[in-house]
Amino acid sequence: MALAELTRSSSAPTAVAAGGLLGGFALGHATGRRDLAGVAFGLAGAWCAREWARVSPVRAALLTSGYVAAMGVSHPLAKRTGPWPAVGIVTSAFVVAAERWHGRV
Repeated sequence: MALAELTRSSSAPTAVAAGGLLGGFALGHATGRRDLAGVAFGLAGAWCAREWARVSPVRAALLTSGYVAAMGVSHPLAKRTGPWPAVGIVTSAFVVAAERWHGRV
């Protein structure tokens, strides 16, 4: 699939958001720099918000809030499950929710 096709795909922002959650954590974990993790998370989230807003401002607000909430929930969850399982759980939950909301808002 060409990049132009992927960016027009309704699932592309969901995939980028998953990458922002997983990749941001992996970057922070590998480098020990939480600021780099935050930059990766923020850039992915900003791109996704822009793409979601092209469809609907309401969708953008809901999905962006869910994206940020997933990151927030991962921190206390990590105390119970460990960091990688927590990031996997919240990323999976976000992806499922985002794909279910597709076309409904």
